[in-house]
This record gives sequence, C-alpha cells and structure tokens, in this order.
Amino acid sequence: MRFDTLEAWLDWQAALHPRTMELGLDRVRAVWRRLEHGPFACPVISVAGTNGKGSCVAMLEATALAAGYRCGTYGSPHLVHYNERIRIDGEPVDDAALIGAFDRIDQARGEISLTYFEFATLAALDLFARAGLDLVVLEVGLGGRLDAVNLIDADVAVVTSIGLDHTDWLGESVDDIAREKAGIFRPARAAVIGQRDAPAALREAALGCGARPLQLGVEFDRHGAEAGWEWQGPDGRRHALPLPAMRGEFQRDNAAAAITALDALRERLPIPRNALRQGLGRARLPGRFQVLPGTPSHILDVAHNAQAAAALATNLRAFASRGLAVRVVLAMLADKEPEALFAALADQVTHWYLTETDDARAMARETLRARLGAAGLAAEDCSLCADPAEALARADAASEGEDCVLVCGSFTTVGAALRVLGHG
Repeated sequence: MRFDTLEAWLDWQAALHPRTMELGLDRVRAVWRRLEHGPFACPVISVAGTNGKGSCVAMLEATALAAGYRCGTYGSPHLVHYNERIRIDGEPVDDAALIGAFDRIDQARGEISLTYFEFATLAALDLFARAGLDLVVLEVGLGGRLDAVNLIDADVAVVTSIGLDHTDWLGESVDDIAREKAGIFRPARAAVIGQRDAPAALREAALGCGARPLQLGVEFDRHGAEAGWEWQGPDGRRHALPLPAMRGEFQRDNAAAAITALDALRERLPIPRNALRQGLGRARLPGRFQVLPGTPSHILDVAHNAQAAAALATNLRAFASRGLAVRVVLAMLADKEPEALFAALADQVTHWYLTETDDARAMARETLRARLGAAGLAAEDCSLCADPAEALARADAASEGEDCVLVCGSFTTVGAALRVLGHG
C-alpha cells in the first residue's frame, strides 16, 4: 500500500495529475473497467444542476433511508471532513474504507493519471459496488457530459436548475450550460428537470437523446405553499406533504424533483407515503441557509453565484424581518463574481467583513474590497480581515441582541466558519 493515512493519500492525489481539473471520461472509464465491478444491480439516480443539486440529493437519501432502503450517496465538495463526500446508510465512510478503496484504484490504474475528483468518484463507486445497496445517488461535480460521475448510466437523471456558473468550462450562455448538464440523460430513461423556466435547450437535449423528459410545470408540478402541499406527477399524486426541513421556496421545487425521480423508480423501489413525509422532514444539508442559534445567531450559506445569491437574499429577508442588523463575512474563489452577492444582499447588510481562505484559488481580500467599491458600496461599510476566524470574531464583537452574522461565498468559507464555531 502506498500510504497508511487518509491525509497522506489526499496530499498525494492533489499533486498527482498535471492539472487540478481536467474534464473527460476516458481515464475513469479505463480504471473502472480494470476494477471489474460491472453495472450496479440497484437503481442509480444522478443529480446535476447549477444550484439545488445537493439539497435534492439529501432529500433522495433521507427518503430512501426512511423507507428502510440501504442507500449510498456521493457528493462534493466537502465542508470540513473529506469523508463527508461518501455516505453509506446516511453515515460518512471511515478512513479505513477510503484508504482501501484508494489502494485498489491505485493498483488498477497502472500509469493512468487521475485528478483528485476522479479518485474520489472512483472510490465512491468502488465502495458502493461492494456494499449491497438498494439505491445509489450520485451528485455531479461540474457540468455533466464530461464529469467523472457520468461514467455511470443512471436509471434516472435529475437537473435541478440552470444558471451562469463555471462559464470557463461549460460555456458562456445558459443554453451552452444546459447542453453540458443534459449529458447525464440516457435514452429511454427518465430525465427530470426541476426548473419551470429551464432553458429550452435542456428539454430539447433530453428529447434529442431519446430520454423521457419530466419537467416541473409540464409533466409534474407542486401545489400549495404551506405544509400540506401536493405533488402531482404523470401517474399519481402525493397529498398532505410537509414542508422540506431546509428553508426556502425553491426547496419545494427540489423536493418535487426528488419525488418525481423516486416515482420513476416505483416498480423497483416503492416508497411508502409515511417514508416520503419523513424524508422531506428529515433532510438537511450543512451550509444551505444553516442557522446556528446563539447571540448573535450565525447563518451559513455556500451561495457563490447569482442564482444562489437571489435565493439567499429571499431567505435572509424572511429571517431578519424584525429589523435585525446583518453582518456578512465574505470570502470567495477567484473565478467567481462577488458583484452578484453584493447586488442581492446590499440592502440588508449593515457591514461587510471581507476575508480570504487558505484555498489556493481564493480571491484576495483586497480584490474583494476593490470590486465592492466598483459596485457602488461605501468603503466605510466594509472591513478587511486576515482570515475567516478574525472576520467572525470582529463581526460577533460588533453584534448585539438578536443581530445575525451571515457567512457566505464558497464551500471553503463555510467550512472554515464551521471549524471556528466548533461544528467541524
């Protein structure tokens, strides 16, 4: 075995491939073939989307577990611990399981170079193939067509939403991005589209490859805005559903998409009514408008693009409706556009605490300040902080009563905050 600790394996993987990111299926397909697992015996659901895919995955997992099924779930990136990426029966796999999977992949790959994400994806698939599962749920990392997760032919593919993000990799228009994400659709299988106003290119791509499109507002829908809402699908209805545990109107769209995906598998994986209600009520995902009560309260959200920023602003407006002061700890990656967050949140924010994480791709805090100024926000409304720990300390010290501190901008920002606040 090359290494005997998870940390050593991950450090080595991070430097193995000449590029941090390289899309394409040839490398992972060749290694998967050498591992000799063959097709999964259980159903597989793949979930892509600009926003909402993690929430949808969490709802699928929670519902399957409530129904008594063994479920394997893969998602990325992690917030605090790498093990969060791969869960079996709702629990992160342990270091020993990951090390064993990494060793098997290393032995099988020979001279094939793999990226950090490709190692993670193959490890998840290897562990799931050995676990005797009833359902596998895979979150697509980037795009769809050339993402390593697309190695597997999913029985049901879900695209939660399409927005502008990762344009350097996926294309400059929403139609370009839609076509890339539609790459997870398969002929004669359900293609769930969880967005009413999805780009036409997404549905066209589903039809073009021979998939069976199921789109929110067309083949399925939801009715009612409060507890007791209803899902209506091609072959039935589900009544008296609870609100999803995760906040936001958009989470009901994600819930409707998850129900539709499971309904498409009802012959192989029937879900009792009570299990569906329990799953929606139990599904939670750290870093998605996660509220940590206290004085001040802390809100953690991984929002980092325009679509997510708009949803965050709506949730924040409802949460802080009592006129509370809102202080924002913000750090972002260099390829993102902070202007989207500034525009969405500016009218609710008392003060910005601009910082940066230790991520190699982090945007410099000075750059954040310059772009905040260019967006027309006053310099006196922001402070520069060396790291998230300092930013949190200063925001907390300035808060009083029922004020709240919002941490947002990236997964690494929220992960750092969770560690500082003792939740990691």
